[in-house]
Amino acid sequence: MDGDSWLIYLLAVTGLSLTPGPNSLLALSHGALHGPRRALLTIAGGAVGFILVMALSMAGISALLQASAQALTAMKLIGGGYLILLGVQLWRAPPLQLDGGGGAIVREAGLRLFAQGFLAAATNPKVLLFYGAFLPQFVDPARPIVGQFVVMAATFTVIEALVEYHIARLADRIRPWLRQSGRRFNRACGSLFMLLGAALPIAR
Repeated sequence: MDGDSWLIYLLAVTGLSLTPGPNSLLALSHGALHGPRRALLTIAGGAVGFILVMALSMAGISALLQASAQALTAMKLIGGGYLILLGVQLWRAPPLQLDGGGGAIVREAGLRLFAQGFLAAATNPKVLLFYGAFLPQFVDPARPIVGQFVVMAATFTVIEALVEYHIARLADRIRPWLRQSGRRFNRACGSLFMLLGAALPIAR
């Protein structure tokens, strides 16, 4: 990948990262509920999941999914079911409570936050298929594929993580409002997750 191709790729992945999706919504809810620092665990999990998806795409798994309706359907159901599960958990979560110093009293385990970010990225078949069509446009067959994959994966991961972190920081500012809103924020985000999960299996 030469410099000009990388700049075009950078612009493309920046636009992609700014498009709302399950991981940006997860960063929003975790940033508000747990603060931006702990949301970094969610963002890190999503980054690992995205790298895995990009690696699978480069390996040709997306072609297998496109050729096999059963594999695609199964992955859609798994991804949709996981998003619905996240939505139900968030819907049932108690409202955020702040102590005298402004910190959250109840905090989820770091590994759980990481796993939620990872699974939200890794179980989305639309992301896998997208990368299967997107990444080859920037691959130079005359150059080593592994090196190009490292550059593309690192570029996307950094941009996506920065966007999600800024979303989490913005969400953190509304935490005092959550004391008055009660469960409404949790239920609004939970509803969005459940809608995404229900729409995913029927998306073409």
